[in-house]
Amino acid sequence: MNAPIGVIDSGVGGLTVAKQIMKKLPNETIYYIGDTARCPYGPRDKREVQKFTWQMAKTLEKHNIKMLVIACNTATAVALDSLQTHLSIPVIGVINAGARAAEKKTKRNEIVVLATEGTIKSGAYETALLSLSTKAKIIPLACPTFVPLVESGEYEGQFAFDLVKKGLKPLANKKFDTVILGCTHYPIIQHHIEEVVGSDVFVLSSAEETAKEVEAVLGYHEMLNTASSDPQHIFFATGSVPIFRTIAQNWLEKKDLDIRRIKL
Repeated sequence: MNAPIGVIDSGVGGLTVAKQIMKKLPNETIYYIGDTARCPYGPRDKREVQKFTWQMAKTLEKHNIKMLVIACNTATAVALDSLQTHLSIPVIGVINAGARAAEKKTKRNEIVVLATEGTIKSGAYETALLSLSTKAKIIPLACPTFVPLVESGEYEGQFAFDLVKKGLKPLANKKFDTVILGCTHYPIIQHHIEEVVGSDVFVLSSAEETAKEVEAVLGYHEMLNTASSDPQHIFFATGSVPIFRTIAQNWLEKKDLDIRRIKL
């Protein structure tokens, strides 16, 4: 089925998920919306995040997408259920995928969840992890400075490392063997996070597991694009196109991306 997969995020973070979908399903076309003008979602009221998520979903629905991926943990936590109930296409989020990946990797069931304030407040990761293993010992930590850092594009160098180190200070005396990057922006600064927590801790993102779920769901519904194609991906940003373009080209390792400004 040669219709696009819709991917939505509060900003550029969902590109980490889009990249894995492109890698796993090279024939599939992606239509992406990054709500960069209203990012971050983490500190926002739950109803506001729901409203913004629905706006993005409805916009992509007009482009006849065959599936929607909520590539934002905050939006997944508050809007996944309502979107799954009311949209006629398959809808998946990133939280269950992240929890599954962590449950597979952890040796001691000691798991840190790094996420936005909204995701941490929702308790969505605790629910997902405890549904997989009642032995899970979960340490949630909100990192409100990380998303603005990534969205600014200034995520390399000493300043970025120092900011990440400061954000992770509450973990200094904690015991854990696995870290979930519970925000799709965080894999872009994963190298800094890994340096701070040390080489004996496994740091994982939900992106790869989410891409596997996309493939499984589309396969189940017989909606995979099996024909060899040259997909024409389109990326919409509600804020600065030049900043979005720089980050997208660096992260996706692609030039000549079709990036358009959109008003929601």
